[in-house]
Amino acid sequence: MKIIHCADLHLDSKMTSNLSKEQAKERKNEILRTYVHMVDYAKANDVKVILIAGDLFDTRNVSAMVRNTVKDTIVSNPEIDFLYLKGNHDNDNFLSKLDEVPENLKLFSDEWTSYSYLDGKVVIAGLELNGENQVTAYNSLVLSHDSYNIVTLHGQTGEYKSAHVAENISLSDLKNKNIDYLALGHVHSYICEKLDARGVYCYCGCLEGRGFDECGQKGFVLLDIDEQALTATTKMVSCSTRTLYTLPVDVTGVMTTNEAAKQIELAINTNPIPSNSLVKIMLTGALNVECELSMEYLSELFSDYYYFVKLENATTLQINYGDYEKDESLKGEFVRMVMNSDLDEEKKSEVIRCGIMALSGEEI
Repeated sequence: MKIIHCADLHLDSKMTSNLSKEQAKERKNEILRTYVHMVDYAKANDVKVILIAGDLFDTRNVSAMVRNTVKDTIVSNPEIDFLYLKGNHDNDNFLSKLDEVPENLKLFSDEWTSYSYLDGKVVIAGLELNGENQVTAYNSLVLSHDSYNIVTLHGQTGEYKSAHVAENISLSDLKNKNIDYLALGHVHSYICEKLDARGVYCYCGCLEGRGFDECGQKGFVLLDIDEQALTATTKMVSCSTRTLYTLPVDVTGVMTTNEAAKQIELAINTNPIPSNSLVKIMLTGALNVECELSMEYLSELFSDYYYFVKLENATTLQINYGDYEKDESLKGEFVRMVMNSDLDEEKKSEVIRCGIMALSGEEI
């Protein structure tokens, strides 16, 4: 029996934080198409269950087109059960718009709900955590030792923090509960670790990266359960339309924008990245305070290398204060004044850099 574990699809995400209006619309559609392609994969590979471990949608106001597309993929594939557990981004906006819930759309609630397959040999249990049921949730979970048990939750374990609000998952309270596979959602990277002597816990990650905190290959997990031995193999299936990368470039010692451009070009040539990718080029290293570096020029220079390019300056500044100690010029007087100020060292360096650029007639 084959099962897909996916989560954090965030359909209808606005995608406007970095992209142009046109690119944001295109990426929104690509994320929806990736979901459809996953369903097509399930149909072609005899998958019996698509388990959605939270955050199917991204916003309260889901567009009619996205709602209809999701509904159509469910209704047109009656041989596949869609098990949908709501996450912290989900609400009832999708379900409330349905005239009736399709028979193959199985839901969870704030109480443990279980679905059985293969005459009870495979059991999928899930619960939507909230502030009220967190204390009693673990003690009320009862699973048979003789079945292959999948448990699904959406939230963050104690080891992984998130900026988004979600319920906490206590892995220690889920040990020795006859769990074979703990299917989790909320963390957008693939993580698979031992839960106890019997089972594992797994964050499948998201189908598509949306920001540069979600770099690398994305997709879903395919479980293939041996119906006789009641054991399973798992594999991560990559399916994203585009991939996000961070490309660090050490520009230590460069003195001009042109020299920095050559270093970026070298990094691009030695780190092949598909041209349809989204790439953040991160400048690292230490620069002389009098270095002339135009991030605007570099951004324009490399803008057409990939689908989307973002440049970030993560360099530090080198200032040899001794060079200015006895300098009688306006520049020397300015540097000494900043050096004797109450600013911290990082701010002193940045103020001096901006001041020297201004005194040299450069735009800041």
